[in-house]
Amino acid sequence: MNDHDALAWNGNWAWGLPLIALNVIFHVIGLGFINANVLRALGGFKDRRHFLLKFAIVMGVTTLSATLLHGTEAAIWAGAYWGLGALPDTKGAMLYSLSAMTTYGHENLFLAEHWRLMGALEALNGMILFGLTTAFLYGMIQRVWPIDEREWPGPRMSWPKRARMSWPKRRKALD
Repeated sequence: MNDHDALAWNGNWAWGLPLIALNVIFHVIGLGFINANVLRALGGFKDRRHFLLKFAIVMGVTTLSATLLHGTEAAIWAGAYWGLGALPDTKGAMLYSLSAMTTYGHENLFLAEHWRLMGALEALNGMILFGLTTAFLYGMIQRVWPIDEREWPGPRMSWPKRARMSWPKRRKALD
């Protein structure tokens, strides 16, 4: 490895690792903001008749908000690619960034040769960010969805219950 290759390799890490840290911090703060709004919107809402509609609307807005968060983070990477001269224009940089972050990788765009490791680092960042979003959405659903009908005021509505089977019966049912 010559000196130019070593500098290029180190430059990828020097730019990529702070971008990962910046995006994760930004993402966690953004999810915290979304979380506060979801809890405010659904926290005390126990009207059984309208819960499902309100839950669907809030989940839709939450999903769009998380998508905008991911888009903003891809724009941060795109700005770095464009600023470093790794891609010639902002449109191509954004398209490449979204492709790398989602690990889609189908677009026929390539980073300048000495910046290619950054694309892999962005894919790693995307996996972390999408994992955080998935965990957040799952946790949010678990927090606001009625687990037990005792939580609902008013007339009782039966939620589907799982049959409890002992392990030998469950194993026999699976066979």
